[in-house]
Amino acid sequence: MLTIREYPDPILSRRTSPVSEIDRNLRHLIEEMFGTMYEGRGVGLAAPQVGEGIRLCVLNCKGKPDGELILINPVIVSATGEATDEEGCLSVPGIRSKVTRAERVTVRAYDQNGKELELEADGLEARALQHETDHLNGRLFFQLLSEPGRMAIRRQLKQLEQQFEQ
Repeated sequence: MLTIREYPDPILSRRTSPVSEIDRNLRHLIEEMFGTMYEGRGVGLAAPQVGEGIRLCVLNCKGKPDGELILINPVIVSATGEATDEEGCLSVPGIRSKVTRAERVTVRAYDQNGKELELEADGLEARALQHETDHLNGRLFFQLLSEPGRMAIRRQLKQLEQQFEQ
């Protein structure tokens, strides 16, 4: 399993670079990311969360083998509606908060074979796609919260910062 980087690790706040080559090393990283995501009981994992500064994420919102998604260089091309639901993050352990995001998204990306795909999603899958794409842009879910929302988790974030310094 890979080590999940936790807030405030600096890699989590950096914008990632596009994947330029899909090779055996990238495919191996994808396999390890799925294993790490499942071990952590997550539904998505972005490359920066395991210390890789590339535009790659894996998801499985269905919890079944046919639900696995591999997105290389994903871009959200459209977002509609609004939905608020609770989110957490493997890189921000122990903190959950209600986050408002688009209800439906369309994402364009490449799969592990270099084939371009376009995916329309709603519900949990749309939320996870936005969450993981945010990771690729150096943004964490709690940064989307209102000021009162951030204040509610301030103490927990401070504890994570102190643990990171040690």
